[in-house]
Amino acid sequence: MAIRKSPLVDGEYYHIYNRGNSKQKIFLDKEDYLHFMKCLFTCNSSKKFKFRDNIVDIKIDAFDFEKGESLVSIGAWVLMPNHFHLYLTNSHQSDWWESLGSDKNRISEFMRKLLTAYTLYFNKKYKRTGSLFEGKFKSVHIEDDIQAKYLFSYIHLNPIKIIQRNWKEEGIKDLQKALDFLDKYKWSSYFDYKGIKRKENKILNVVDFPKYFSNIKDFDKEIVEWLKYKNE
Repeated sequence: MAIRKSPLVDGEYYHIYNRGNSKQKIFLDKEDYLHFMKCLFTCNSSKKFKFRDNIVDIKIDAFDFEKGESLVSIGAWVLMPNHFHLYLTNSHQSDWWESLGSDKNRISEFMRKLLTAYTLYFNKKYKRTGSLFEGKFKSVHIEDDIQAKYLFSYIHLNPIKIIQRNWKEEGIKDLQKALDFLDKYKWSSYFDYKGIKRKENKILNVVDFPKYFSNIKDFDKEIVEWLKYKNE
């Protein structure tokens, strides 16, 4: 088994990401994005979970699932056609987890549940077999505030590559177009930080993250500053 370059340590913050095998798309329609978002919420649970048993068969909305204690806290996320990015920590103490005497890390357990649940859904829907993702999920340890602020902005700016693939290398060609696109791209936590009320707000748990953006105005200002910086 390969050794993870960045060991997952309790109380630390991580950039977690993965993409489809051979860069294949992992979201083919709106339903796929919505299902992954539901999995981000439901799989972040201290309970054993199967989507059909716990959601479909008892006919409840996924975001009404009583999931108990969370495995991790999610501070930001984005879904792209063939990959995703998450900003995670498991900084809170967990008497429940300690009582299990498990040597697993909570982030690893959450990712196992998340990727397994979504792969089962995707394979059944598209009548395929085998792995969907490109091996083990990748992780980068966030070591300081500068790196954390960059990651936070990077996650929410990621969708711009859909309308301008080379924006990071060559800068934003049309700043207003980029901002308008982000305002319509609902497959990320950008909407949640903009203050838009939706069921998906439940995915985030910002209490366990530093207060970089105390209000919506600060958030918008930070995003615009990054766009301008990349445009210079």
